[in-house]
Amino acid sequence: MKKSELLFSFLLLPVDWLMIVAGSLLVYAIRYSAWFSNLRPPIFIITASDYAQIVALVAALWLPIFALAGLYTIRANVRLVREFFRVILGCSTGLVGIVLFIFFRAQLFGSRFLILAGYLASIIFVFLGRIIVRHIQRALLKKGTGVVRLVVIGSERSAEKVVDYLRHDKAAGFAVVRHFHKLDDAAWGSIRNIGRDHSADMIIQADNSLGREARVSLWQFCQEHHLDFAYAADIFEAKTSNFEVSTLAGMPIIQIKRTPLDGWGRIVKRVTDIIFSAIFLIIASPLALAIAVAIKLNSRGPVFAKLARVGEGGKLFTLYKFRSMFVGAHSLKYNPDAHLQELNEREGPLFKIKNDPRVTRVGKFIRKWSLDEFGNFINVLKGDMSLVGPRPHEPEEVGRYTPNQKRLLTIKPGVTGLAQISGRSDLDFSEEERLDIFYIENWNFWLDVQILLRTPWVVLTGKNAV
Repeated sequence: MKKSELLFSFLLLPVDWLMIVAGSLLVYAIRYSAWFSNLRPPIFIITASDYAQIVALVAALWLPIFALAGLYTIRANVRLVREFFRVILGCSTGLVGIVLFIFFRAQLFGSRFLILAGYLASIIFVFLGRIIVRHIQRALLKKGTGVVRLVVIGSERSAEKVVDYLRHDKAAGFAVVRHFHKLDDAAWGSIRNIGRDHSADMIIQADNSLGREARVSLWQFCQEHHLDFAYAADIFEAKTSNFEVSTLAGMPIIQIKRTPLDGWGRIVKRVTDIIFSAIFLIIASPLALAIAVAIKLNSRGPVFAKLARVGEGGKLFTLYKFRSMFVGAHSLKYNPDAHLQELNEREGPLFKIKNDPRVTRVGKFIRKWSLDEFGNFINVLKGDMSLVGPRPHEPEEVGRYTPNQKRLLTIKPGVTGLAQISGRSDLDFSEEERLDIFYIENWNFWLDVQILLRTPWVVLTGKNAV
């Protein structure tokens, strides 16, 4: 736990109370202002002092509700999107409490405007207060105040990425004091000195090849010297994060689930896909028509490209995309005379060329802003794809998958996904695989919501688009 996390989590209590009161008082000032009263004369009158007392009490009663909603859970790097949804949940639950109180008491006060506008103002003000607190916290962390002093053990790429990220992002709240590439006798000697001098707060073991005995020794050392201990879970541990215990012939059977999407999760995801893809296709139809006209005017051929892709369980399906290449472009991909394979910039089974000569003028534009993928929403409605999931890949690419990479076919491919918002076409396939498998093994509804909300920003910034 960061030294500053507890302090700032506690600080949120008075900040939330002040923000609820401030937002409600602003609503009161607006409602009883001269211009608003002339526009809509108030029927219910309450004095400012009486209203302030009620608001102060309601704000205090909302704080336990906020706690139940997880708004004061001490955690690192809480995303603003998740924070915003928790604020909405807390304020909405508080509003329900007010409505029930009015119902059972016959009347608390009779202004629906004050109640509803106060509710909306509370959401805005509380979230704004949390942004301010977060910026203050990040400013202090950048100056080294309240950071966790970290020892990293491991030479794998994951360990290197952790160290590089933390050394460049001072606001993350960690300071890497030592990085040991292997846990040999020399490293153990330095670690013992660190423990004796109290010059670190946490040890992260990021080497999956480290034996169980060495891990246990590290954990015991941290317990002895009051250090926090964290480790990178290996592949088997990641698999066993979703399991179900049952009995068969009187014996306990542990079933390792491929993904949390098994069961009700699959139903929830499919219903969400149908609703939001249908809404998107209706809203975006004028823009889609304009793109279709531009494609027709720019080059000969159909508006839509129908591409073979591999979906859930290895089943082939037809992917719909606005055509961004010349007709016959796919046949050139494996033509040795075209020399396109020599221009491939992706490692592993994938094929990507940043300045692909097969792309049309309109195609470059719609690819940059991901407008060519509008047709994917037709696939979502049909059930071939989901809104969120791994990228859909070509049969030739899937044919070069390793056995472990075939786990990417566990669920339906997605229009967007964790890998897409984390680097789009700039990621190595191994990193893309790691992110997508993490998504498959750790799916939940709110993870989908976060990915969908972050996708427009990634698209608008044109991050690593191809």
